[in-house]
Amino acid sequence: MVKYQNAVLDSVFHALADPSRRAILRLLSERERSIGELVPAFPISFVAVSNHMKVLEQAGLVIRRKQGRHQMCSLDKRGLDAAQDWLDAHERFWTERLDALDAVVAEMKADDTGS
Repeated sequence: MVKYQNAVLDSVFHALADPSRRAILRLLSERERSIGELVPAFPISFVAVSNHMKVLEQAGLVIRRKQGRHQMCSLDKRGLDAAQDWLDAHERFWTERLDALDAVVAEMKADDTGS
């Protein structure tokens, strides 16, 4: 099986495991937002949203920049690219195995009908 050990990838999947962080990413996929703009969308505190942002930033999924007194946040596609590369590798692995199994089953069926 494909072996892929990477701390960055681990942090991406850890970040994506939380529904609030996935919802934040969905909002950021629409446009750049300040943390203050994100807070009303969630039943949690400003501090909790900020903590989620730190996890997303450390995973390489979000970029923060200072604009005056606001922390502006935007989606960073590179973190998602790492996850997609990992998923693509596993898809190729399993597609090859399942295609081989399909061929064996088809051959077995052909042998059964030919007897």
